[in-house]
Amino acid sequence: MLNVSDSGVYQCAAENKYQIIYANAELRVLASAPDFSKNPIKKNSVVQVGGNIVIECKPHAFPRAAVSWKRGVESLRQSKRVFLLEDGSLKICNVTRSDAGSYTCIATNQFGIAKNTGSLIVKERTVITVPPSKMDVTVGESIVLPCQVSHDPTIEVVFVWSFNGDVIDLKKGVAHFERIGGESVGDLMIRNIQLNHSGKYLCTVQTTLESLSAVADIIVRGPPGPPEDVKVEHISSTTSQLRWRPGPDNNSPIQIFTIQTRTPFSVGWQAVATVPEILNGKTYNATVVGLSPWVEYEFRVVAGNSIGIGEPSKPSELLRTKASVPVVAPVNINGGGGSRSELVITWESIPEELQNGEGFGYIIMFRPVGSTTWTKERVASVESSRFVYRNESIIPLSPFEVKVGVYNNEGEGSLSTVSIVYSGEDEPQLAPRGISVQSFSASEMEVSWNAIAWNRNTGRVLGYEVLYWTDDSKESMIGKIRVSGNVTTKNITGLKANTIYFASVRAYNTAGTGPSSPPVNVTTKKSPPSQPPANIAWKLTNSKLCLNWEHVKTMENESEVLGYKILYRQNRHSKTHILETNNTSAELLVPFEEDYLIEIRTVSDGGDGSSSEEIRIPKMSSLSSRGIQVLEPTTYFLSIVVMIFYCFAIQPLIR
Repeated sequence: MLNVSDSGVYQCAAENKYQIIYANAELRVLASAPDFSKNPIKKNSVVQVGGNIVIECKPHAFPRAAVSWKRGVESLRQSKRVFLLEDGSLKICNVTRSDAGSYTCIATNQFGIAKNTGSLIVKERTVITVPPSKMDVTVGESIVLPCQVSHDPTIEVVFVWSFNGDVIDLKKGVAHFERIGGESVGDLMIRNIQLNHSGKYLCTVQTTLESLSAVADIIVRGPPGPPEDVKVEHISSTTSQLRWRPGPDNNSPIQIFTIQTRTPFSVGWQAVATVPEILNGKTYNATVVGLSPWVEYEFRVVAGNSIGIGEPSKPSELLRTKASVPVVAPVNINGGGGSRSELVITWESIPEELQNGEGFGYIIMFRPVGSTTWTKERVASVESSRFVYRNESIIPLSPFEVKVGVYNNEGEGSLSTVSIVYSGEDEPQLAPRGISVQSFSASEMEVSWNAIAWNRNTGRVLGYEVLYWTDDSKESMIGKIRVSGNVTTKNITGLKANTIYFASVRAYNTAGTGPSSPPVNVTTKKSPPSQPPANIAWKLTNSKLCLNWEHVKTMENESEVLGYKILYRQNRHSKTHILETNNTSAELLVPFEEDYLIEIRTVSDGGDGSSSEEIRIPKMSSLSSRGIQVLEPTTYFLSIVVMIFYCFAIQPLIR
């Protein structure tokens, strides 16, 4: 049996007749009491409820120490859940909350004994209480994928979302995705969901103790994608055969197809009739009907499902339908007018998309009412909408039956219904009689005449034309005004004062104007007085306002003053009242509580003269005294009901 004193270096010698060799070896006899200083028990061991935990106990000891365990002050024995392992470690299975506490490992050999204690901390398990579930949504919607957990409040929880195996980095603000909820809620919101968001969504819950996950499939349904390879296989004058391939159905079966067409004459794309009439989701070819001949068309196809109508296909190749005889006849057949011996016919031209081919033109057919023979003419211009037939034998203003048709290189097409059009007429043959003219002021005159009694021989009268001028050759002043119907007077304004004007009248119709009447003349009145009334004074007694002013003297080239107008109103937005007098004074009845605005102007044969500046009569409450006042100009407004009589009592005061 070794003792510590047996420690040392031992040498072995081997010898024969030739040589001797040596080998050395050191013997160490180890002996130490158990020691935990270099390998202590873990201070805190953490485990979840229901989990397994191993607490290691590996002290340094020579010889190897015998190990036992205590929980608190009680010794531990092996059981169905508690195991003492061969290396001295303690294993506890299916841990419960009651297993939490301090655990002590006791190590013993012949040289001593040592103890070391650690704590077992038991945490609640983390559980996904609301996992994400499978969802079926429509493109454009916003949804929330739930991911909610229950966990030990002392454990931090981290939520990580993945889409089709790729982690969604929510910190970078990825479009459409947003994390919502609190600490224990990891819900994922997807805003304005798109078709490419269909797939698997994985919510992973990570703690320091475990990692949990739940997965859900999201199906996003939307309108179909655009059909592909739209081709025109045959085209005639009015039909076209199309074929196409369906595009992606975007998780909702295609239920219907629609064919649309566009021409240089249409406004955008328009749906067209097809055979079969209804194109279900399994129909990939159809015949378009009702097309116009000799028009360039392009086609596209649109698919629809229960979600909606999808994007259209790319347009087909631009192709022109074949030509055919035109079938649309002109409308609005009219005419008339023109000169003698002319028949003028008009119509509404046919648009290019209805001409059906090259060499398009119009066929004009006409005959006098009562005749059995039609005259036929052709107009080759596609843009024509008027035809004039000339023949000396045509009786003025006689009725014709007229119809207009169409033709092109393929043949003659439809004719319009018959319309009645009258031939041209002669100008009026008679001049108006009984012409007179009179001047009403310095700037206006009135011309009057007798109406013409007309018949087919003298020419129809549609109205009259009044001509007027002066003898001033420098100005060459001439005017022309028309009146229609049976009007036999015309007032002409904007003339020069004190000037001789000549006037003449002539009748007119669609063929032109007839002979003019002999001219008559009149001298316009002299200009109205240029000076306004001056030295206006007033006297206010109770509600009576007396006005007085100086008589206006006129110049030689001005009309004599015949009287005066008093214009009064309450404000500029109210009605203006007018009083006329032949004198230079007037009396008004006015209320006490209002200010009034007044102006005075002269009256003459030449018209109204210049007005005085606008003056204000203050309300009674604002007057500090009564008496005669000289009126000042103002910008206030005035309106009042008045009486006029002469203010002889205050005339001596006005000087």
